[in-house]
Amino acid sequence: MKNRKKHLDVAQRNLIAFTTPRSLMSEQYRTLRTNINFSSIDQDIKSIVITSAAPSEGKSTTASNLAIVYAQEGKNVLLIDGDMRRPTMHNTFNIRNIHGLSSVLSRQSSIESSVRVTAINGLDILTCGPIPPNPAELLSSDSMDILIAKLKTMYDLLIFDSPPILSVADSQILINKCDSAILVLSSGETVKHDAIKAKEIINSSKSKLLGVVLNNVTLSKKSMYNSYLES
Repeated sequence: MKNRKKHLDVAQRNLIAFTTPRSLMSEQYRTLRTNINFSSIDQDIKSIVITSAAPSEGKSTTASNLAIVYAQEGKNVLLIDGDMRRPTMHNTFNIRNIHGLSSVLSRQSSIESSVRVTAINGLDILTCGPIPPNPAELLSSDSMDILIAKLKTMYDLLIFDSPPILSVADSQILINKCDSAILVLSSGETVKHDAIKAKEIINSSKSKLLGVVLNNVTLSKKSMYNSYLES
């Protein structure tokens, strides 16, 4: 693998846990990490799927920054773009998306040649790769099971960014293949019925719902948090 870059592109403002690690927002991601750790004391979590009820609720930003704070904690983390319909991670990290998850699953490239290092020590990324015509079939394949099992031997933690769970079946497939899931909602935007339905879908899966992250909460000056994890 190539040496890590010294700096990320200044346009990558969503990676606040890296660009401004002392900010209040970064502290909130570390609080999220701590809450996850305490919620899973008796369970060794190796894979987390980040999803949302609907688009534009902040799941990709949450996935990226959660991966960063886990890497900052000393974990060896792989961030995987499991949204093979509207991938964003390659843009966020300014990484070319020539090979990635789709090409590994379709045996067009190897894991070793597809995983890319980032500027953050301890954090690698597997981008989406070329957008396939059959995302759900690739994710539900035996190749995906084999890939996850192998990656778990290579990394301390896998974090998947996945599509909104109510939009397509992809997230449900991923959640059933991973240890745990986090549901991201947007205050004042997520429809209550959609939030309840999304939570029910996760609860009915083989995975454990670690909690819900609420984004875009209006804060008072004395408030410490604008996102939180709750069971």
